[in-house]
Amino acid sequence: MIVEKFLQWSKHAKAIDRARAANALGRAYIQSNMSEDEARAAEAAMIFLLDDPSPLVRLGLAEAICFSPRIPRAVIMGLAGDQLDIAGLVVSCSPVLKDADLVDFVADSRPGLQLAVAMRRNLSSSVCAAVAEVGCSLAVSELLQNRHARIASVSFDRIWDRYEDDADVRSSLIDRDDLPCDVRHALIFKVGSALAGSRFVSSVVGTGRVTAVTASACERAIFTLTDNVRESEIPALVEHLRIRGDLSPAFLMHVLCKGNIEFFAAAIAGISGMARARVRAILVDGRRASIASLFNSCGIQRSIGEVFVQSTLLWRDAAMGKSEMSPDQIMNRHMQIMRRQQGDKPVAELFQLVERMNLEYQRRSAKEYALSIAAA
Repeated sequence: MIVEKFLQWSKHAKAIDRARAANALGRAYIQSNMSEDEARAAEAAMIFLLDDPSPLVRLGLAEAICFSPRIPRAVIMGLAGDQLDIAGLVVSCSPVLKDADLVDFVADSRPGLQLAVAMRRNLSSSVCAAVAEVGCSLAVSELLQNRHARIASVSFDRIWDRYEDDADVRSSLIDRDDLPCDVRHALIFKVGSALAGSRFVSSVVGTGRVTAVTASACERAIFTLTDNVRESEIPALVEHLRIRGDLSPAFLMHVLCKGNIEFFAAAIAGISGMARARVRAILVDGRRASIASLFNSCGIQRSIGEVFVQSTLLWRDAAMGKSEMSPDQIMNRHMQIMRRQQGDKPVAELFQLVERMNLEYQRRSAKEYALSIAAA
């Protein structure tokens, strides 16, 4: 009876009045204690409203019911297939929708629907994977800004593959604390390249210096990355650096000088092809000849390898309590070892590169320390 009266009234009512009635009907269904017959009649009325010729009516209904988990699936799916302003409201909010529904909406390829999906709270990794795989750049940027989205590492990789040249996506990636280290490393160089090609940056620092400045900034960012990488991600970052050809003797020596032994061991393992546990055992307990053989297996020149051996033993003594030097003193000793052997050209070149890296590292550390004191 209710539905029949509603149908009769709706034939002659204005669109704005029908929209108000649709909104009231939706709110009544959610908030009132309807009997079974009344609820069935209300559901039938809502389904009838899905075919109302005025989008105002359908929008009024969507606004009333979009957050409720009690709404019949037929109503929600009908609204989700409506025009974008109506569908987007339901798709971004309704708890009735399942992961399979959301994946289908992403595959629909309408940017507005993809954006609505990316905005949802508590997105599962499967839905995030769908957005990463086929989502437009706007939806992907929104997904990356969604702190409630469970984005898997493989999805970050896919986003990078698709949108590494998109400045907005890169900006959103930078802000992610859970970004995989290999993607962050690639991002560092991409941003550096973009800055190097910027007219604004060139005008500020000078065309002749822009390459050196951006390269130095990228280098500092990489060292920060290696300092803070989670242990579980070290192998992935090492492999990424190895493929790029970034595991140079100077880079490795700088890592060793700073005492980042876990990363250093993983890097040597990646280059030599030996198991990480075996490499670590040699570095910690191996004889001098074993350590030298290990570095030789990495293709490191004999004279440079000898410097690595001495520096490794220096850190080993410190770790075992055989010396009471501070990290800064140990780093200075590393530099003295290389300085004494500068008669050898490869060692001299290594010394120059490592000294530059270490001076930059000390400068940055001092600045961070000063800022922390000022903020205290």
